[in-house]
Amino acid sequence: MANHKSAKKRILVSAKRRDINKSSMSKMKTLIKKAFASTEKAEGEVSYKDAVSYIDKMIAKGRLHINTGSRKKAHLTVHVNKLNTPISA
Repeated sequence: MANHKSAKKRILVSAKRRDINKSSMSKMKTLIKKAFASTEKAEGEVSYKDAVSYIDKMIAKGRLHINTGSRKKAHLTVHVNKLNTPISA
């Protein structure tokens, strides 16, 4: 256990930040899974928009690296663009 007042505060602040980060990452993963689970174009575009918006917020707040966010958005974009497209022979 910490002995200094500042160290005790850092423990409390770290615990609070850890909970916030964990819940926000969980929400992001849920939105991404929802977007990948969509099979219809309209449904996919709505869930895609929500997921990309949340990923951008995570990047802006510094909870997600910009390259990681870009990679996740690119994967989502590829998936949504493939929805209801005719498969050529």
